[in-house]
Amino acid sequence: CAGFPLSIFFIIINEFCERFSYYGMRAVLVLYFKYFLHWDDNLATAIYHTFVALCYLTPILGAIIADSWLGKFKTIVSLSIVYTIGQAVLSVGSINDLSDHNRDGSPDNVALHIALSMIGLILIALGTGGIKPCVSAFGGDQFEEDQEEQRSTFFSLFYLSINAGSLISTIVTPNLRATECGIHTKQRCYPLAFGVPAILMAVALIVFVVGSRMYKKVKPQGNIMLQVCKCIGFAIKNRFRHRSKEFPKREHWLDWASEKYDKRLIAQTKMVLKVLFLYIPLPMFWALFDQQGSRWTLQATATNGDFGIPVQPDQMQIVNPILIVIMVPVVDSFIYPLIKKCKINFTPLKKMTVGMFLASMAFVAAALLQVQIDKTYPVFPAAGQTQIRLMNLGSVPATVQFQPQLQSVDVAPKEVVNYMVFKTSELQSLNVTSGSQHETESLEGLLEGKRYTFAFQGFGTDIVSNWLFDNVTSKPEEGKNLIRFINSYGSIANVTLDGEAVGLLPPLNASNYITISGGNQKHIIKSVMSLSSCTVSSKKFGFGSAYTISINDCTQGTLNITYFEDIPPNSVHMAWQIPQYFLLTCAEVVFSVTGLEFSYSQAPSNMKSVLQAGWLLTVAVGNIIVLIVAGSSKLSKQWAEYVLFAALLFVVCIIFAIMATFYTYVDPNEIEAQFDEQEKKDKKDQDYREKEGEADSKM
Repeated sequence: CAGFPLSIFFIIINEFCERFSYYGMRAVLVLYFKYFLHWDDNLATAIYHTFVALCYLTPILGAIIADSWLGKFKTIVSLSIVYTIGQAVLSVGSINDLSDHNRDGSPDNVALHIALSMIGLILIALGTGGIKPCVSAFGGDQFEEDQEEQRSTFFSLFYLSINAGSLISTIVTPNLRATECGIHTKQRCYPLAFGVPAILMAVALIVFVVGSRMYKKVKPQGNIMLQVCKCIGFAIKNRFRHRSKEFPKREHWLDWASEKYDKRLIAQTKMVLKVLFLYIPLPMFWALFDQQGSRWTLQATATNGDFGIPVQPDQMQIVNPILIVIMVPVVDSFIYPLIKKCKINFTPLKKMTVGMFLASMAFVAAALLQVQIDKTYPVFPAAGQTQIRLMNLGSVPATVQFQPQLQSVDVAPKEVVNYMVFKTSELQSLNVTSGSQHETESLEGLLEGKRYTFAFQGFGTDIVSNWLFDNVTSKPEEGKNLIRFINSYGSIANVTLDGEAVGLLPPLNASNYITISGGNQKHIIKSVMSLSSCTVSSKKFGFGSAYTISINDCTQGTLNITYFEDIPPNSVHMAWQIPQYFLLTCAEVVFSVTGLEFSYSQAPSNMKSVLQAGWLLTVAVGNIIVLIVAGSSKLSKQWAEYVLFAALLFVVCIIFAIMATFYTYVDPNEIEAQFDEQEKKDKKDQDYREKEGEADSKM
């Protein structure tokens, strides 16, 4: 088809569906851990990065199976089946109704859901990692030697399908997660968010198998990685055997493998090890880079995602692929040529050093943003403390005196004095004075570490009051809002919200908190009081807020209400994450793209798979670093952890820059040409000796 083997279109469609499946599932994974399995941020982050690390360790296994045993086609099919089963198991494990026997909205057997989720993720890691090194290479096998141009176009289309699958799935699956579904109770729809990627993976498998008869299937020819490992192992073992001083030293320790392995393999292994040595500092870059899907997504949950339409926290990850599409041509077409015109020798290793520095600065930006987010968090009482808020629901100013002579506060009508902190042991009573009315309330029953609202109102000659226990101990999760109603009217109020009953509220009594979705939508509040029915449209509550709404009275069918802010909404906009995404994407462009280019330019033609395995291994180790830090960190502030990672990468950046100055660039083709020339010469000498031997025998 247009000069291309028809089989490659099945491979490209397969890759698009597989990448949609993987990135779609991964986009919502950390929020699934936090909000469905109810793990804390550190455990959710640690398990997330354990999974990603496993996804980058298994490609080595996949490559060995394909090259030494099954071949690429059978490996892709076999592991894709494992992959599809894993996605299905994960989707089933996220079904709330699977163990919610009492129908209270929470799983009764969390261990069952955790077990199914972990089994699913292990199977997914084996599948996605195992086929990773096989699919692109299998696509390359479909072309003949004289189709170099078509092969190059294929790899461009292949890379495009990866980014298209990633971009589309990162938009779609968070929206699926944000919808509500369930048989008995409505919950965030994780089964759908995981189920759609599972279906796409099944489609990927079917499409790949359908093209089976069209594929050019190359038989397994042995894995070069195993040969390299055996060569290194023999050299170490042989050197250890001949460690005595009586054996002369050799120019390089790998030369001790010359008794068993030919000089070409030893020379190629030397070149590979030289590059792999430079890989040692690289995991630190990936430790920061892959936190886009964990720490940065969790950071986004504490921001305001109103972009005109609500943007889910896990959708912010699309900024990276969008910026990649923009930045790669900009950097290649404008930045690099400009640097070249300035006569700056911007070598690949210098580019990678700059990439590390930019990633470090991205985490400095993340830390600065986190400081601003932390300022918006409410401060809850510590041990030995009690917080009290005063709410005057009457129409007359009041003065509240805390005894014994602790504090005197004036409270305006229909106003609230925000939470004041007291030592619980010092609280005895409070006196309320409103006009000519007085009341004394005992405070000895208040508990330490708790928040209370003292609501009061003058009725006739008396002051009526009520203590409200404010049982909200953190900002609402997932950007949702909490609202409750208090009746400041003189008779019972029957309150409904969006047609759903809230309850019958006697005067100065409050309802329980009700969870509503975050965003800019309004809600209809209705109250029936003294045979009159009144409605009003609420304000926009934003994301992550809690409000107490006072039901005051009714004017010509319109309900009069007053809003009291219990917890302020998220005020830092999600768009403030864009600078850190921009810096990290720039870092990726000059680090990752250049790193692969450098590795391939410094490796012999038959050793590129070894360096690819080494490169993927640095990603795995980087994720292991994150899970170690997340699991053992004693830092109480998230911004401090960001600064720690930024500082670590900056130090590693300096070390890498020093290592790079001592690296000498080589031309593998030139070295291999020398070996080819030497082999031709040796063959001529051998042929000449054989002819001489034949001549001597005839004489």
